[in-house]
Amino acid sequence: MKLMTYDDICQFLYTEASLLDTRRYEEWLELLDDSLSYRMPVRVTRDFDEPDDIVNDMTFFDETKRSLTTRVQRFRTTSAWSENPHSRTRHFVSNIVVEPGTSEDEAKVHSYFLIMRSIRDRADVEQMFGERIDIIRRVDNRLQLVERTIYPDQTVLSMLNLSIFI
Repeated sequence: MKLMTYDDICQFLYTEASLLDTRRYEEWLELLDDSLSYRMPVRVTRDFDEPDDIVNDMTFFDETKRSLTTRVQRFRTTSAWSENPHSRTRHFVSNIVVEPGTSEDEAKVHSYFLIMRSIRDRADVEQMFGERIDIIRRVDNRLQLVERTIYPDQTVLSMLNLSIFI
């Protein structure tokens, strides 16, 4: 079995970003493992004495590959009004740090993200930024996303909706 390299993981994350920005969602779904966990816990503002500001019991979303597939299928219908017309997005991924996973064919990947979104003819730009922690696994000689936990830096999201993928 071929081991994962840092370059393999970077290429995987950049390819994923490109697929999302070009709305090639069906190809993006192929990068996801069937057992995927895809969640974004809520961040809150707390006093100095309580440094942990992530509430893991509350999430903006907690999805599986099946629910993401349903969302992608819905984008192709006329009832996906929040994405009609489509948002224009740019996913930026940086500060990629790779740790060994729980097995030889897995890696735990920390990265920062910045998503810029333009909607319709509006002059303002929405943005979201934070950190992602991914579990990426080599399956049948290709990489797949097994788990993604997204930690937004914002406690109140400035995006009008979360119809995009992060």
